[in-house]
Amino acid sequence: MNEPENTGETPQNTETVSQDDRNLGMLCHLIALVGLLIPFGNILGPLVIWLVKKDQSHFVDVEGKEALNFNITVAIAGFVSFLLMAVAIGFVLVVIVAIFWIVMAIVAASKASSGEHYRYPLTIRLVQ
Repeated sequence: MNEPENTGETPQNTETVSQDDRNLGMLCHLIALVGLLIPFGNILGPLVIWLVKKDQSHFVDVEGKEALNFNITVAIAGFVSFLLMAVAIGFVLVVIVAIFWIVMAIVAASKASSGEHYRYPLTIRLVQ
C-alpha cells in the first residue's frame, strides 16, 4: 500500500473545526502580510489574533503560534539580509526571503481555510 507522504503537515478532520475557527486560523496567516505596509505588522497581526483567541479555540491557538513563529523567523532573516546588503549578497537574499514569506503565508492560509494544521518549513519555534 502507498504510505502517505510526510510533508510536515498534521492532518485535521475538517468536520471538527468550525468555520469560524478556520477563518480565524486563515486570518492568522494572511494578516501577517500587513507587514508589507506597517513595520512589524507581520508579527503584531498574528500576535493579536493569537492572544485574543488562543483560549477559545485549539485550532486558532496552534495556527496562531505557527504564524507567529514563522513571522519572527522571517523578520530575523530579513534583518540579516539587510545587514548583508553591505556585501551585495543581501539584495538577492531580501528578494528571496520576501517571496518565500508571501508564498508560504498563502499556502498556510489555504491549509487553515480547509481545517488542516500547517507547519512552516525553516522556522525557529520560539513560541511554544
